[in-house]
Amino acid sequence: MESTARRQDYAVSRSARMRRLLIDVFLNVFTTFLAILFLFPFLWSVSSALKTGIEVIAYPPRLLPRVPQWGNFAEAWTSIQFGTFFKNSTIVTVLVLVGTLVSCTLVAYGFSRFRFPGREILFLICLSGMMMPVYVTIIPLFMLFRTIGWINTLKPLIVPSFFGGAFGIFLLRQFFLSIPFELDESALLDGASRLTILTRILLPNCKPALAALAIFTFQGAWSNFLGALIFLDSVEKYTLPLGLWFLRTYADDPGKPKDHLMMAGSLIATIPILIVFASAQSYFIEGIVMSGIKG
Repeated sequence: MESTARRQDYAVSRSARMRRLLIDVFLNVFTTFLAILFLFPFLWSVSSALKTGIEVIAYPPRLLPRVPQWGNFAEAWTSIQFGTFFKNSTIVTVLVLVGTLVSCTLVAYGFSRFRFPGREILFLICLSGMMMPVYVTIIPLFMLFRTIGWINTLKPLIVPSFFGGAFGIFLLRQFFLSIPFELDESALLDGASRLTILTRILLPNCKPALAALAIFTFQGAWSNFLGALIFLDSVEKYTLPLGLWFLRTYADDPGKPKDHLMMAGSLIATIPILIVFASAQSYFIEGIVMSGIKG
């Protein structure tokens, strides 16, 4: 009887191990398939950037170029004022990054650490900005910036970031709430000011949330096509997203297909985003996870 029970237990455990192994294999295959599926548009962009203009628009399409055209990247850079567009995007992105981090940190600190009448209502009003489509506000903003003479300057793309953003405020507030209030109380008893508590206690402990917000902000500012399209008129003020569209119709040989050059220029413009994300990937993941601990 004992040996029979032992054999049955062994058979059950072996069946359970086989079932777990099959599940693990299935999940690995499934996630690999999803990874390839999501990477396919990027791989297609790389392939198109190395093709000739005729190959890109040819039918049926080919996945790989017949002969890689590495000169497409240099041609994309020199065909238009790519350096000027790159510089404008860098100026806008850096200033937007600074403005967003500073303003969102201060507002989130107030919402998470101070008690005052109407705080919850104000926070709900702030969050409503996340639910409002950008197309609702773009016309009033255009009329405002035209009135004060900011159209065809980089100011409309930069200045609003210094007044906070609903998503950044929400993200940092959630992270601040995960830090014990006892740290603030101990610092206050030791004579620390509120600003000291923020800069020396809270900010060093919320690097993951700041990194996550920095990545989101960098990506949004670097890829802002609609804002540049609405507020900028002269080519010298264009940022990269609008400049890449300008690449499609540049003056040299207007009838020549330029999709391959657009793909090459898009890959060049993607490099800074990849570098930023790769350098702060661990902080980014930790910040997203930790910011949702407390509501």
